[in-house]
Formats: sequence, structure tokens, C-alpha cells
Amino acid sequence: MAPRRLGDGEQRLWFETMREVRPLRGRAPGMPPEDRPDGAGPASPTGPAPPAALAALAPASRPVSRPAPFRPPLEIGARHGGLDDTSWRMLGNGKLRPQRRLDLHGQRAQSAFLLLHAFLIRAQAERLRCVEIITGAGTGPEGGILRRELPLWLSRPDLRPLVLAAVHPHARNVGSVRLLLRRRAG
Repeated sequence: MAPRRLGDGEQRLWFETMREVRPLRGRAPGMPPEDRPDGAGPASPTGPAPPAALAALAPASRPVSRPAPFRPPLEIGARHGGLDDTSWRMLGNGKLRPQRRLDLHGQRAQSAFLLLHAFLIRAQAERLRCVEIITGAGTGPEGGILRRELPLWLSRPDLRPLVLAAVHPHARNVGSVRLLLRRRAG
């Protein structure tokens, strides 16, 4: 089956839309039909399409997607919105017991991230509320690579919506982080 060719009005609409788009580095911008080397310009005069023509060309049943809500990067020990006082106190005091633990000791960063990602997705699917991630304290003042990377991983757009809060359950144990997961909708 041959691909459908755009009509003149559709081509004008496309190039009118693309006029404000900057091409990627190393790519040539698309040329409007009147500037093409083959001389195949539109049959009607060029110019901006009237609003009625634009509305007629728009798809009738285009789903409206809402932008994802802004969530600040996750900081371990910092309280973010959407968490009540009782839950925050219980999580911070270590009284909210984890329903599952993931021990990442001895893992390389890439495999640790993959394990963390699968663990959190599965935990939310199972409707778990509190989980614990053990990275180990590491050596030096900054700790090990897993301890340093964990907040960055949890702030990723695919994981951040799952996590409501993160704390160290004990002040002296910075190699362990308890996560309060968001309740799954539906």
C-alpha cells in the first residue's frame, strides 16, 4: 500500500507549522513546496491558511494529553507536598515498617538501577506502602556510588511519581532509605 500524499492545503499547513521549528543539528530543514527543486509547488497561491481551513484539517478525535504535574527532585529527609503529618512523623521516626526490602550491596550501578526500577514498579503494582532500599554507607564522606546515585534515580520522571517521601530510618544509618510510595489510582 502506497503512503498517502498530502494535499496542497495540508502541505501549506505542515510547512506553516514547521516554520517555527528549528531542525536538529546536522539535519536540513524541510522545504516548502514552492521552494522545492522539482518545482512542484501548490496549485493555489501560498500564504497562511485561513482559520476555517486549519480547523477542517485538524483531526476530529485527537486525544488531549495533559502535561505531567511538576514534582521537585526527591531529597532524602525533605518533606514534600501531599503527605500528612502523621505519615511523615511515622516514616521519619522509623515506626512505619517496610513491607519489602531491596538490598543493593555489591551491585554495580547499572544492575542496581535496573533492580531498583523493577522493585519499585512491582511494589506499586502490589500496592505496597513502605519499602526500604539498602545501598550501604560506602566509604568516604560522600559514601559509595549507590548511595550518591539513589536520590538521582528516584528523581527520574519514570520513578518520581511513584515515591511520596524518602528518609533514613536511623540518623546513623545513611546506607538505608525508607520510601513511602504513592497509592496507586484505581
